Parts: sequence; C-alpha cells; structure tokens
Amino acid sequence: METIHLRVEKRRRGGKTVTVLEGFTRHADEMKEMARRFKSACGAGGTVKDGRIEIQGDFHQKVSSLLHEWGFFVKGG
Repeated sequence: METIHLRVEKRRRGGKTVTVLEGFTRHADEMKEMARRFKSACGAGGTVKDGRIEIQGDFHQKVSSLLHEWGFFVKGG
C-alpha cells in the first residue's frame, strides 16, 4: 500500500490555494490519469508536476476519501 502525503499550500502561489499530493511511485501516465480523475471529482483544474499532483483549491477532504477508496494510505491533510 502506497503512502501519499497530502497538504494544502497557499504560499508562493499568489494567494491561491492548491491541494498537493506527493509520494506516488507510479509512472507518469498513471499519475496523469489519477490527476484527471481527481480534477473531475473535484470540479477543478490541476496538473502533474515534478512527481506530484496539484489540484487547484482546498479539496483535502474529498481527495483523502478518494485515495482511501483507491487503496492508498494518506498522511497529512
């Protein structure tokens, strides 16, 4: 079971809030697919950058529950 570190950042983002997920050991294609599913579930934009997924907005609760559903262990958030 993968451990994913979840946090919400506001610093260095022009005052905008971003939900950041780190700790994936997946290939880039799998991470892009997961990001697409997160964005769809949250109704928000996002990206895969430097081995992490960033979702625009504060969605730590929704993202955390989705990760648990998909079999991941979540730290933080």
